[in-house]
Amino acid sequence: MTTSIKTRILDRIDHAILDELQKNGRISNVNLAKAVNLSPSPCLDRVKKLESEGYIEGYTARLNAEKLGQQLVAHVEITLKSSTESVFDTFKQHVLEIPHVVACDMVAGGFDYLLKIRVSDMHQYREVLGQIVEIPGVGTNHTYMVIEHVKQDVGVTILPKS
Repeated sequence: MTTSIKTRILDRIDHAILDELQKNGRISNVNLAKAVNLSPSPCLDRVKKLESEGYIEGYTARLNAEKLGQQLVAHVEITLKSSTESVFDTFKQHVLEIPHVVACDMVAGGFDYLLKIRVSDMHQYREVLGQIVEIPGVGTNHTYMVIEHVKQDVGVTILPKS
């Protein structure tokens, strides 16, 4: 099933607004307007339009995982026993219920899913991995423990409009 999403072409100001909001979602409209060289009213109108059109999905805070006791990160490759729609659906339903799985992507290649797990220690990691391998249809798994975060995901790259 293919869905077509109609989008308008964003201009330089829209890109600038998205870039500024992604850097600081708490910026005031007045400061945002100054940053993108607009007056506050048209700036607010543009932000509301970008929100209503789905370009802005929401606003969040970045939390310090280490201060919150979740400093251990692992990436886990999962290969399912078969590639049927019901096995995929079962896996997805179960993964959504495991809070320590902070990201899950279906991938093409040598395995089916890549999970990112954030936990406090190896004991908790083993508990979470135990939950994952018990999901019906899971075949094999391979874990890669993160030693150092070299570059964090800071969002979508907003390229300047030429």
